[in-house]
Amino acid sequence: MTETRLTPNQLAFLALSNEFCQAIESAGEQERDTFINSMLRLLPRLYISASDLAMPMLEDEGAYIPSALDEEYYDAVRRKMEALIGEDDTYLEVFESDMKYSDTPIAASISENLADIFQVLFNLTENVRDAPVEIVDQSLGAVKEDFEGYWSQPLCNVLRALNALRYA
Repeated sequence: MTETRLTPNQLAFLALSNEFCQAIESAGEQERDTFINSMLRLLPRLYISASDLAMPMLEDEGAYIPSALDEEYYDAVRRKMEALIGEDDTYLEVFESDMKYSDTPIAASISENLADIFQVLFNLTENVRDAPVEIVDQSLGAVKEDFEGYWSQPLCNVLRALNALRYA
């Protein structure tokens, strides 16, 4: 018997992904502190929700989600956040894999990390809109796989940087 409904966690993750994308897209219309507080509220919930996603049996090894986000829109969103955060957009990254070989600090960007997470979740929300449950399930599996292999670490890193801005 195949699954014909999404689980409550899958639905919650999709709703949270949509909420995150809306917050990122409206960054240019928000006050800096409001935006930072919003990210500090959303990012931990995204981490927990993505961690709790069940991995479906993927039909295709290494399933992926087609890109719905073009480079111009990605860059426009990133630039809006960069302008909003200002000079505090850059922070020192200690979890970069090349750090152990470097004598100099490695800089990272809050706006770029958030834009990278936005890209994953934007592609997800756009591709599952009106899609059959099987496609949604496989797309969520691809996002979970991508979370484990890539975007969980930038999420934690940017959360640390935003926390420093909020409470510094």
